[in-house]
Amino acid sequence: MRGRIARFRRRLFPGRNPLARFGDRVEAALLGLMVAGALLALPFAAAFGSDTYAAQTARAAQESSTRHPATAIALAAAPTQTYSTDGAGAPADQTTVPAAWFDSRGTRHTGDVLADSGSPKGTHVPVWLDQRGELTTEPLSASTSAADGVFAAILLWVGVTGGLAGLYGLGRFVLDRLRSAAWDRAWAEARHDSRF
Repeated sequence: MRGRIARFRRRLFPGRNPLARFGDRVEAALLGLMVAGALLALPFAAAFGSDTYAAQTARAAQESSTRHPATAIALAAAPTQTYSTDGAGAPADQTTVPAAWFDSRGTRHTGDVLADSGSPKGTHVPVWLDQRGELTTEPLSASTSAADGVFAAILLWVGVTGGLAGLYGLGRFVLDRLRSAAWDRAWAEARHDSRF
């Protein structure tokens, strides 16, 4: 581990080493830019994650105030499915069934809801309703908002760092080709000079 750190340090800081070539110094500069860019991207990624968290928290609050849980009653038995329809071959836990429910004003609604496979007619199924009494999704939770913020920050930082690493790799590839060509020329000249 210490050997790797020492090699990384020598590559990043060639200093006044007489064996360091111009290409080595260019590579060190590219590596330094990559490391500095990755470090500078951290506060921007954190700010982006914080903004995402704030936006998702506001969305969660809005959804929580406009959605409420209810219970739907299955109007038919849910079919039993041996395998899921996604082609993965895993057992299917739920399937859609026609159901009825009442909104907060007592108005009856009908539609398809997800119920456990094989559940009988009359099964009570938990659902979420919007202000009109229509089916909707569960409100965004606080934990999901926090996870979205963290994921957004990590994704941005990984994207920036990956892009910088790609540029460094490309620069190193070009420098390696130039070094190889220089070695080939030097080897050809040495062979030519040895003939005389």
